[in-house]
Amino acid sequence: MTPSLILAALWAIAANVLAMTPSRDNHWRRAYILIAIGIPLLGYVTYENGPWFGLAVLLAGMSVLRWPVIYLGRWLRGLGWS
Repeated sequence: MTPSLILAALWAIAANVLAMTPSRDNHWRRAYILIAIGIPLLGYVTYENGPWFGLAVLLAGMSVLRWPVIYLGRWLRGLGWS
């Protein structure tokens, strides 16, 4: 297993642990931090393992952070992109 996949697995574990802890702002601050860490990590996984592994990690990250993705889709739809 490559170091990038180990880091991606640790990111997923940290995301799940953070989701289980109580939050006053509905976890948005934690989601922003996870996104800021996850985007460069996704690039690292794609660079080191290829586009198929990058796509798999992207889909896994989108399933963990589904509400930011839903709100991004709604915002883009409001701009007339879809």
